[in-house]
Amino acid sequence: MFEYMSGGGYADQKLSASILSEGYGMLRSLISDCKAAGHNVTTLLDSRLTEFNPPNEADQTVSVSSPHELSVKLAELSGVADAVYVIAPESGQVLEKLVEDTETSGCTSLNCEADAIRQVSNKMTAYETMKKRGLKVPETVLVDINEKTENIKRLTEELGHPLVFKPLDGVSCGGLSIVKDAEDIAGAVKKIVRESMSTQFIAQEVVRGEAVSACVISTGDKAVAVTLNRQSVKLASPYEESGYCGGAVPFEHSLEREALKSAERAAEGIGGLKGYVGVDMILTEDEAVVLEVNPRLTTSYVGLRRVTNFNPAEAIVDAVIGRKLPKNVQSRGYSFFSKVEAPPRPQIITETYKLEDVISPPFPIEGNKSAYALIATVSTSQKGAESAFYRTKRRLQNLYHGD
Repeated sequence: MFEYMSGGGYADQKLSASILSEGYGMLRSLISDCKAAGHNVTTLLDSRLTEFNPPNEADQTVSVSSPHELSVKLAELSGVADAVYVIAPESGQVLEKLVEDTETSGCTSLNCEADAIRQVSNKMTAYETMKKRGLKVPETVLVDINEKTENIKRLTEELGHPLVFKPLDGVSCGGLSIVKDAEDIAGAVKKIVRESMSTQFIAQEVVRGEAVSACVISTGDKAVAVTLNRQSVKLASPYEESGYCGGAVPFEHSLEREALKSAERAAEGIGGLKGYVGVDMILTEDEAVVLEVNPRLTTSYVGLRRVTNFNPAEAIVDAVIGRKLPKNVQSRGYSFFSKVEAPPRPQIITETYKLEDVISPPFPIEGNKSAYALIATVSTSQKGAESAFYRTKRRLQNLYHGD
C-alpha cells in the first residue's frame, strides 16, 4: 500500500504539510481497514516521517529516502505482494503511471484501471463524457495556456463572471482561482502554470450551492454510491491559495437520492473506474451538478470508514477481484473531519499519538513554517461529531501551547 506524498514521492522535494496530513490520514485509515479484513500490509514512508515512528498498523514499513530508492522498492514489493493499492494525484500522470507499472508487473491492482484514470484525469474529456450521459455539468471552455489575455477574455465571455479557472489535470483545489473580472485572468493563468505541466486549462461557470462529494464503490461497470458528504473548501482569488479543509459524512440533503444516482452514473460512465471512486458535486436548489470524478481514494474515506455498516477496504477488494458490490448500505452515526494547523515542534509530536481522533499527526518537517494534523471524530449526531472534533482540537492546541 503506497501513498505518494507520505511514501517517498517527494523524497527529494519539500513536503506540503497540508496535503501530507490528508495523504497520511488516508493511508493510515486504509491500512487499519485492510488489517481488520485479515490482510497483511506493507507500506512505504518517506524517511523524514519514519524518524517519528508515526502510528499505523502496517506489518512492515519500508523507509524511502530518494526517488531512485522509491522506484526500486516499489518494483520489489510489487513483485512479491498479492495486490497493490496506490493513493496518488492524477496531475502529471503520476497516478496513471504508478498504476500502469502495477498492471504490467503482473501484480493485482486494486486501483481504477490506468486507461480509465487517463480519461478522467483530463477534465475536459471527463466533462464531455458526463454531458453525453445526460448529467448536469458546468458550462466549460478549454483554453490554451499560452493564449493572450484578450483572447481568453473573448473565449470565456459567454460564461459570464465570476469564473473558475483550474488546471486540466488538477487535483483537489490545486491551481484553482475564482476570476471575478478580466483583471484576474493573468494572475489565474500564472497560478495554473505553477501547479500544472499541461499546455491547456479549463474555464467554467460558477455554480452556486452546497459543495458535496460521494464515495462510490464500483466493479468497473456497475457502481453503488455509499455516502453523500459535505465538503469544506476555500475558493480563492488568483493571489491566494484555494484549498480543501475537510468535511462531514454523511450529509443529509433533500437532493441526496438524486446526487447519489448522479455519482453512480458518473462512475459507470467510463469503463474501468473500479474499486473506490470519489465524485465531487454542487447541489443547487433543484439539481446535482457534477464537478469532478476522482479515480482514487479521497479524504472523505477517513469519515466514511467510521460510519458505514461494512468495511470499505474489504468492499474495494470485493469489487475489484470478486466484482461484488456492498448491499444494504447504511450509515451508523456521523463523522466530522478537518485539518488543524500547529507549530512544527518535534518534541511534542509523539504526545499527539495518544489522541485517538488525531488520524494524521502534525509532522514537523524541516523547512515548513507550519504543520497540520487531520482530526476525524464520530458520534450518533452531526452536532455531537462536531463537538467531539472541537474538543480534540482544543486538546491538541493545549499540547502545543502548554495551556
